[in-house]
Amino acid sequence: MIEKDDDINISEITGKTLYLNRREFIASAAVAVLSTKTGLSYVRNQDISTNEGQTSFDVVANYNNFYEFSMGKTDIIDLAKNLKVRPWSVSVEGLINNPRVYDIDKLLRLFPLEERIYRFRCVEGWSMVVPWLGFPLAELVRRCQPQSSARYVEFVTLHDTRQMPGQRTNVLTWPYVEGLRLDEALHPLTLMAVGMYGELLPNQNGAPLRLVVPWKYGFKSAKSIVTLRFVEHQPLTTWNVTSPKEYGFYANVNPRVSHPRWSQAKEHRLGEFTKRPTMMFNGYADQVAHLYTGINLTRDF
Repeated sequence: MIEKDDDINISEITGKTLYLNRREFIASAAVAVLSTKTGLSYVRNQDISTNEGQTSFDVVANYNNFYEFSMGKTDIIDLAKNLKVRPWSVSVEGLINNPRVYDIDKLLRLFPLEERIYRFRCVEGWSMVVPWLGFPLAELVRRCQPQSSARYVEFVTLHDTRQMPGQRTNVLTWPYVEGLRLDEALHPLTLMAVGMYGELLPNQNGAPLRLVVPWKYGFKSAKSIVTLRFVEHQPLTTWNVTSPKEYGFYANVNPRVSHPRWSQAKEHRLGEFTKRPTMMFNGYADQVAHLYTGINLTRDF
């Protein structure tokens, strides 16, 4: 049985240990308490953020991959402007002891929000630096109480051909599905993003809820999520099914593994004129390389 989030008891919202740990983080980190125009408050997590210059909001808002609307990049902002993101429900289900259906706005109030400035790298070779606003996926995972047989988290996105014209084509199999190993989902860098640049997410950037995994290519960051499902076996993810020779399940940024049609050794940071070398794991190797000990990252790309 999946319970509605209206049934949440106050004592369930944040466990005491987690609450105290979060208080300790807020007290010790160099953070600034800010408030969005929408009334949400958050802390800026400077310790986990890159100090690289941010890509301008106009660039990030106007240049997107979102095949549910279009295969283009600059027309999505117009095609997505009427996407209805309220009301919005997110179902958390599968091999967990605490399945629920969350209203998106109540979900936002369950966990303290953070701003994190992350590098973002697309498999096509362009990159950007974005100040995301969200909460660690790990906090939601722990609240769900995964069963011992749960090994992966599957993310399913909205399927609505009336609102998403790109889904009227067969360029991909719909709905869009992505997945992470459970330990990847639990990693402190993995973020459920609800906003950017101090505002709620624009429709074209994955409103109202998207995944951000900064050491992986952008296609791993599923947009407009409606379901998180805990499963035992590796999910059949959209791009891996569509073109397995080009898009692996892991999608880790690895400049030594070329896409069959282009090199991944360099990237074009949007707003810059020259290309820069691509960093292993998008520059997050110190934090995440241990997750892949013993794995052949050329074969399991």
